[in-house]
Amino acid sequence: MEVTHQTDNGQATLWNGRSGHAWVDAQEVLDQMFKPFEDLLVEAVCAGPGHRVLDVGCGTGSTTLAVARRLGAKGHCIGVDISEPMIAAARARAEREDTTASFLRADAQSHAFAPASFDTIISRFGVMFFDNPVQAFANLRRAARDDAALRCIAWRSAAENPFMTTAERAAAPLLPGMPARKPDAPGQFAFADRHRVASILEESGWADIDVRPLDVDCLLPENELVGYLTRLGPVGLILQEANERTRTQVIETVRAAFEPYVHGAEVRYTAACWMVSARAPSASALQRG
Repeated sequence: MEVTHQTDNGQATLWNGRSGHAWVDAQEVLDQMFKPFEDLLVEAVCAGPGHRVLDVGCGTGSTTLAVARRLGAKGHCIGVDISEPMIAAARARAEREDTTASFLRADAQSHAFAPASFDTIISRFGVMFFDNPVQAFANLRRAARDDAALRCIAWRSAAENPFMTTAERAAAPLLPGMPARKPDAPGQFAFADRHRVASILEESGWADIDVRPLDVDCLLPENELVGYLTRLGPVGLILQEANERTRTQVIETVRAAFEPYVHGAEVRYTAACWMVSARAPSASALQRG
């Protein structure tokens, strides 16, 4: 299936271009690094006959496939993402695994999902990129059955995640044209403010909202570190077009800045996130309210 009613918010261009291809190239490393988050979301899914799960911003499909394994043949998990390269990679993985999972390239903010068709909606770092998050979560609420569960993991602030900004801070003097991050703009740290997250969910029709801190120790093989910092994030995007002299200088500088996180053959850091939980209230509950 192809994208429908896509919102042109810049994210489509980003994730269908170099960023999307970079994530596909780094798929195995990223899946390994974010496996603890995947496990938390899989555990939150209650398997049962006919249980349907939507994975928002599914990327290359690791969490979708893991949930599908949990559900078995009697359930179904659908992954949705705006990125054609990542959806193509996810579909290829699903074909190799011979799974019941399926994948949809669409903008979850505006796609016309079948109303009341999902029992659980999950996301691993996929909900921070909407240009209109209230519209997006209202659309997901329409796709959720009464009493459906919402479970999303999102990053807290950049200040609480120094590992994630090490490359751009170290490279900034060498790359003066690197764009600054904008608070609340679509992107990695758009959900840094827990009160804003709760307000978005409340305004879009969700109930029993809970936004609690989640700190997870993550690992990256040291021999994958240079590949990680040269492919992903603002620095990775710029390096794809930089001349060889600049590229070499930036890589040396940025790699040195990561040294505090390197412990032998491993790179270790703590990911500061939110575990966001909510419930789709039934019509009768709304009337009582």
